[in-house]
Amino acid sequence: MTVDDRFVRDFREGEEQPLGVRSEIITGPVSDWTTDFSHMEPEWAADPYPIQDDLRARCPIARTERFGGGWLPTRYEDVAAIAYDTERFSSRAVVMSNYRPPLEIAPVGAVPPISSDPPFHHDARKLLLPAFTKKEVAKREEAARAFCHSLIDGFEGAEIVDAARDYAQHIPMRVISDMLGFPPEDGPKFREFVEHALEGVNLPPEQRMANMAELFDYLLEQIRDHVANPRDDLTTYLIDAELYGRKLEPSHVSGTMALLLIAGIDTTWSAIGASLWHLAKTPADRERLVAEPALLPTAMEEFLRAYAPVTMARLVKEDMHWRGVDMKADDWILLSFPAANRDPAQFDRADEVIIDREINRHVAFGLGIHRCVGSHLARMELRVALEVWLERLPVFGLADPSAVTWAPGQVRGPRTLPLRIG
Repeated sequence: MTVDDRFVRDFREGEEQPLGVRSEIITGPVSDWTTDFSHMEPEWAADPYPIQDDLRARCPIARTERFGGGWLPTRYEDVAAIAYDTERFSSRAVVMSNYRPPLEIAPVGAVPPISSDPPFHHDARKLLLPAFTKKEVAKREEAARAFCHSLIDGFEGAEIVDAARDYAQHIPMRVISDMLGFPPEDGPKFREFVEHALEGVNLPPEQRMANMAELFDYLLEQIRDHVANPRDDLTTYLIDAELYGRKLEPSHVSGTMALLLIAGIDTTWSAIGASLWHLAKTPADRERLVAEPALLPTAMEEFLRAYAPVTMARLVKEDMHWRGVDMKADDWILLSFPAANRDPAQFDRADEVIIDREINRHVAFGLGIHRCVGSHLARMELRVALEVWLERLPVFGLADPSAVTWAPGQVRGPRTLPLRIG
C-alpha cells in the first residue's frame, strides 16, 4: 500500500464500523449537584468553582444519570488516582457525551494518542514528541509575537474590544494552522469545529454526526493536498510517519490531526482569555505585572492553576467499588483538573489567585500518561500573548462584567470578553 493509496477513497466509507451506545439526552436545570450534575448547564459555565467546592466538602465523588451515567471526583487525590490508573479506567472516549464508543476501538481510539490506552498509547504519543519539544516550540515564538502585535494593531481607534474573539482565539488558531500547514484564512472554520466538538455534546445524534463529518471532510481535503504537495509541516510528517514498520492508518492520521486542531486551539485560547479576564477585573495584579514583567512566568502558572481550562473524561472498564462508590462498566468519569487545582488539601489558599505563588504544582496540563504533549507550546503562546498585550495595552478593564460569557463543557474559557482599552 503506497501513501497515496491510503487516502484515495474516504477511509470512513465501505468499512463496517462497530456500534457504540447512545443514551437519552437530558438537559435542563440541575436538581441536585450531588446526584444530577451536568457540565453543560449555564450555571456551570458561568462559575463552576463554588459548585466544585461544595461537592468537595459534601459529596467528593458526585453522581449523575445524565449522559448515560457518570461520576465527578472533586478532590485532588481522587483525580490524580484516576488519571494514573489505566488498568481500571479507559481513555477510549475523553469527551463525556451521550455516545459511548464501542470497546473494539480500544486501544487506539478515535483521536490518538489522547484516546489511546496502553500499550498503543506510548508509541502513538512518542510520534508527536519531536514536534513539541522546547527547542521546536522556541522556533515559533517570533512569528507568534509578530502576529499578536498585528492583532493589537487592528484595535487602533477602538475603545472597547472583544479580547476573546478578537485576540485570544486567533493566536492558537494561527499557530496550529502553521504547524499543520493549513490555510490561515480557515480560522473561522476552526472556531466552528471546536465549538461543535466540545460544546455540542447535547445536540441530536444526527446533528452531532454531521458536525463531526464536516471536520473530517476538511481534514481529508487537507491530507490529500499534502499528499499531492508535500511540505515541511506536521501533516506531511504524519502522512510519512511509520509505526510498527508501516505507515499510519488513515484514521490515525486524521484522528491525530483532529486532536491537534481541537485540543491545541480551545485549551490555549481559553487560558489566554481567562488570564486577561482576571487582569481586567483585578487592577492590582495588572499594575504589578506591568511594573514587574519578570513576574509574568510565575503569574502565568497561577492563572493556569486557578483557571485551568481542561476537564477530561474516562470510562470505567469493569464494575467495581471505588473509594466508597459503586462504579459500573462504561460509567463516565469527568476528570476535573480545575477542581483538583482548587483543593485546599493540596494548595494553600486554594481559592485565591496569588500571582507570586512560589510552590505551584498545578495539574492544568493533566497527570499520568496523558499529560498534555503540547504544554511547552501552550505556555509559549500564553506567555507571548500576555507579554504583548501588557506591553501594548497596559491599562484596560472590563467594559461590562455582565457581558462576559464562558464556554460550557470540558474546556472552559471566555467566549466573549469585552474590554475597555481606550
